Amino acid sequence: MTRTTLQLNVRGMHCGSCALLIDDALADLPGVLDSRTSTKARRSSITHDDRTGHLDIIAVIKKLGYRVEPVNR
Repeated sequence: MTRTTLQLNVRGMHCGSCALLIDDALADLPGVLDSRTSTKARRSSITHDDRTGHLDIIAVIKKLGYRVEPVNR
């Protein structure tokens, strides 16, 4: 399986609990191998395989009430 890392800007987080909430929700998605969300950086880095896609990951974070956009490189 192919591993991909998705970098996202996440807006609306206020504390460390927000980051933990996002990481816990992403851990429930099949194919998410690692998720590291930082309130200070306002970013989330998600490593996943082919069992889930970028749109699925973004949808989970948006459902929690946060604004999400891919990091421009």
